[in-house]
Amino acid sequence: MPLPPICPRHEGRFYDKGVKPVRGLRVARMIGHITYISDAQMAERFGRQLREGLNYSFAPEFQIESYLRHQGEKFSEYYDANTYLRITKALDYFDPAAETGGDLARALRAATCRFLVISFTTDWRFPPARSREIVKALVDNRRDVCYAEIDAPHGHDAFLLDTPQYHAIVRSYLSRIGEAL
Repeated sequence: MPLPPICPRHEGRFYDKGVKPVRGLRVARMIGHITYISDAQMAERFGRQLREGLNYSFAPEFQIESYLRHQGEKFSEYYDANTYLRITKALDYFDPAAETGGDLARALRAATCRFLVISFTTDWRFPPARSREIVKALVDNRRDVCYAEIDAPHGHDAFLLDTPQYHAIVRSYLSRIGEAL
């Protein structure tokens, strides 16, 4: 049995109906946020800190609940739901080896540029194992590739933060490319 559409009443045409799927955007951002930050980072920032003590209510009692709700609220104010769904689909559908029967080396055979592949140890969205697969496929094709795996506690969002090792690697790589020109 097929699943019902996400918004059966409007099928993504919420602007035509004068509504915005705010609750869905909030939940999507909250889920995304906890999956893009590593467990260690979440524990360091929030632990099990209560806002005011135990109330045994359904209101946010833990700091993390309050923080995630705040992030969800902000996100729902400025982000378009259909754009979010399209970006999510693009990430889910992207498979560089789809046309080569899953053979990534064959898919990358035509590539002629230089590559810098960087991964972060705690990134579950694009884990180091996937980056190493890309590097292996490039090496199998004798392509110019540099790989760095950075031990960072920040999860997927590590590339957005001021990570000195990350910046040093990119700076060094770009300098090397610049000298070759």
